[in-house]
Amino acid sequence: MPRSFDIAGKLKLKDPRVTMRALIGTLLVANLAAAVIAFKPFGGSALDLRAQQSTLRVRLQQLQMRVAANKLLVEKVRTARSQGDEFVAKYFLDGSAASSAIVTEIYQTAATAGVKLLGTSYQPDEIEGSDTLQMLSINAGVEGSYANLTKFVNLLDKSPRFLIIESMQAAAPQQGPGAGAAAQQSLNVVLKIDTFVNDQAGVAP
Repeated sequence: MPRSFDIAGKLKLKDPRVTMRALIGTLLVANLAAAVIAFKPFGGSALDLRAQQSTLRVRLQQLQMRVAANKLLVEKVRTARSQGDEFVAKYFLDGSAASSAIVTEIYQTAATAGVKLLGTSYQPDEIEGSDTLQMLSINAGVEGSYANLTKFVNLLDKSPRFLIIESMQAAAPQQGPGAGAAAQQSLNVVLKIDTFVNDQAGVAP
């Protein structure tokens, strides 16, 4: 009985189909082992998982820092915009009455300083990049003593409005026959004063 069993086993091993099946099975097992090593379908080793966790933690911290920086930037922009709007509302003239308001203030300042206002002219200029803001340039001629003219300039400089004295041109006034000493001490000054206008009415809704 054992002898016949051995003969049958030898016959099965000599069968080429059995041999091919064994070879294919061996190759399949080898391929599966290589795939497990290459792709780590079960999550890899504990060391690999710790390395991935550390990398993700660093990336998370970087993203959190970027978000915090963006929030700070947005807050700064919001604050700057709010402060800019407050500055414009407080110091810029309303476009509908800008020229009359500034000329009235110059007349009042001249009377307070004791100088004579010889005349005024103004020229509005558009500000590039803005649909509402304009620069208003005023030329004002005044006559008076040096002390009174100095007072006039100081009062303009302390004006609650945003006034910029761009230039001053001084000259001695022409004297007629028999002019007194007081007239000889007077000066004529032409000032160029810049201010800004917020013309919201010119913007389409």
